Amino acid sequence: MEKIKKIMIADDDPGIVDAVSMMLEFEGYDVASTMNGSLLLGMTSDLPDLLLLDIWMSGEDGRDICKQLKDNRVTRGIPVILVSASTDLRKSAEEAGANDFLEKPFEMNDLLGKIDRLLNGKMTAG
Repeated sequence: MEKIKKIMIADDDPGIVDAVSMMLEFEGYDVASTMNGSLLLGMTSDLPDLLLLDIWMSGEDGRDICKQLKDNRVTRGIPVILVSASTDLRKSAEEAGANDFLEKPFEMNDLLGKIDRLLNGKMTAG
């Protein structure tokens, strides 16, 4: 039996966290969330299979967090999708080591496609 994939959402907007969590749980994912991005840097066990990380969180830059995660051998392999309401951050998201970038507001199908591609290596339309 296939293990349920765990997705961690790091975003300081409770509305987004709630909506995305509900939708991902409906899709069969195990979802955890935090509004404190720096907590991610202390992860050593029970690591998520994928991280959905907001670039602008109060007092924190998701790109810095992503860079540190990718520099850490424990968390390096976790795919990271950086999310932002600003389109001009795509390049800096890639430079921070993000596996993908998603612009807010986003369609849930776009998010699901990116998650599926990163977790299962599937190429989906869109």
